[in-house]
Amino acid sequence: MNSTFGSSVSANLSSPVQTLLPKDTFGAALTKNLVSMLVWLALSVINGSMVCTFLRHSFFCEDPRYIMFIFMVVNDALQLSLVTALYVVSYAFSRIHASVCSVLIITAVTTTRATPLILAGMAVERYIAICFPLHYGHMCTLARTLWLILGILALTAAVPFTDLFITLATKPLDVFYASIFCDHSILFGDYSIYVKNCIVDTVYFSFVFFTLFYTYLKIMLAARAASTDYVSVKKARNTVLLHGVQLLLCMLAFVVPSMQAPLIRLFPMHHLEIRYVNFLLVYIIPRFLSPMIYGFRDEKFRKYWLQYLTCRTKRVRPLLKTTGKLGEHGRP
Repeated sequence: MNSTFGSSVSANLSSPVQTLLPKDTFGAALTKNLVSMLVWLALSVINGSMVCTFLRHSFFCEDPRYIMFIFMVVNDALQLSLVTALYVVSYAFSRIHASVCSVLIITAVTTTRATPLILAGMAVERYIAICFPLHYGHMCTLARTLWLILGILALTAAVPFTDLFITLATKPLDVFYASIFCDHSILFGDYSIYVKNCIVDTVYFSFVFFTLFYTYLKIMLAARAASTDYVSVKKARNTVLLHGVQLLLCMLAFVVPSMQAPLIRLFPMHHLEIRYVNFLLVYIIPRFLSPMIYGFRDEKFRKYWLQYLTCRTKRVRPLLKTTGKLGEHGRP
């Protein structure tokens, strides 16, 4: 596995030796940047409308399932905004201040690594809801969900910060005052960091994979129980399966950078196209799955989301205030 998992997206778009290779024409560069910005805008509108829908209804804010979901939405939106900005800026500036680069890299690594752990947490929540429905109320509480989110943030931030501390201990401080090409392997280039990240990444993805596999297997076995609601079990099973697809897409952040360099050596005349496809596969396509899984598949969330998108939320609010009963909205 490649430590470039933590590099900024600009590392996938240009290199220090790029001046020796063909460059994009103005039309090609403009097209790529416009497409990137339009995709970012579309996903930002979708994610923003989901966050607003979540905040407008208190029963979403009290449900661990939707709290984990909105955490993923915000995390993905932050990551997408960061990598899109870096992609566009890479066409204007080849070097930036190292201290600014370190902040961008730490943020990029934290948000990127958080996604698989969120997937694991959401899979466990579905497993408890299906296999231990009588214990769900005291096992999946609001306080425990918030602690889980804080734990995920602490674990994912620990990796890039250890990279920073190792660099501070092994290199002079002048490194952070220079202007550099913003790349994880350039700023945090010590070999011990590479070895450490390979070990951490192996353990990290193995843990998430086995968590998803175990929960999917248990939910499949629950589907055979006559006393279980088959429709709910089927939905939970499909949700965990889609989490597995998301995990595979997240793993592209490890595989694609490793494959990129050999491909560029084989096809140097197409290095810009290779980097652009890398950018789409690693950073853009996985961001489309979260809205699909919860925005479209979840009937409860879809109902209020569509009401928000069609400006009909004012028709719903008086009903909520009149009844004052959250139970009418029930769990899906």
